[in-house]
This record gives sequence, C-alpha cells and structure tokens, in this order.
Amino acid sequence: MIKLLSKLTLTALFCLSFTAQATDLKVGDVAPNFKLQATDGHFYQLSDYKGKQNLVLAWYPMANTRGCTLECKSLVEKGHLIREYNAVYMMASVDDLEDNQAFAREQKADFPMLSDPSKETAKAYDVLNIMRVANRVTFYIGKDGKILKIDEDINAKTAAEDIAAALGELNVEKADNNTQTAKSE
Repeated sequence: MIKLLSKLTLTALFCLSFTAQATDLKVGDVAPNFKLQATDGHFYQLSDYKGKQNLVLAWYPMANTRGCTLECKSLVEKGHLIREYNAVYMMASVDDLEDNQAFAREQKADFPMLSDPSKETAKAYDVLNIMRVANRVTFYIGKDGKILKIDEDINAKTAAEDIAAALGELNVEKADNNTQTAKSE
C-alpha cells in the first residue's frame, strides 16, 4: 500500500511540477549507447542495431500509471504499423525490472520494455526529471546511431500511429520481414 501511495504521490507531483524541455540532445547527435535488461530477460544495447535497423526508444515515467498504460496499450494494439518499417521499438523507464515485468505481463507487451533502475541511461539521454523519473520522450535513432528525431509531445493514446507516421516522414525504409524481435545476448 505504501509503495502504491508513493507512486501516486510521485506521479501527481510529476504531472504538476515539471514542464521544462526534457533533453539537451539534438537531432544529428550520436545517441548514447545503452545496455539494459528488458522484461523478456534479455539485454538490449543500441550498438547491436548499428548498420542493421533504426531504433525507436520511447521513454516513459512509470509503470502502471494512466499515461504509460495508454501508451503501452497503443503499442500493443497497433504495433503492426511500426513493424512495417525497418525499425525496432522499445519502451524504457527507470522502474525496477520486476515492476516492468509485471506491467508488461498485464499489458501483454510484445516488445522489449527496458529497465534502467540505476538511471544512468536516463541521465545519458537527459530525460531524468526533477522527480527522478523519466520524461515521456521518444527518440528515433538511425541505423548510423544518430538521432533522427526527438518527440517530446507524445499522445499516449495514439503513440503507435504517431511513431509509424514519423518513421514514414523520416523516410525509414519498409521492412523486408518482421525483425522487430531481434535480441542481443
């Protein structure tokens, strides 16, 4: 009960108190590499996709909160739109792996949900806010490892459609086959 109240309080403070720009990274910058464990037990790192696939990294504040649940549901229900492109997509938060695993099971997530409890990757992406959770920011990273787009204006309900549209606008090539579930060891 205390953990739930803490999450609710943190979420309320986050929503009320933080409105500044989320990141100082810019389009064209080399995206920080990361190696994070996902809800499927595998470790994922950006460098595994270099030269192979574009990567969409969608940071979210906290598992089991309203906006994060809506975003995850959108990606589950409409993820096929994103998989039409040569891109892999992942959600990431600073939640503990166990919290993210429970959230992923509940939402039936069919994509990697990364955990960064040390907050080091969130700091590298400059998404960690004053409440020590990640801002909702989506990074589009090219096969060359450079940032193609940073979206700080996320509509959680239409996240999948918006990501697919952005991939089209960025002229990301269509996928030859479904490589969304590529894993690193």
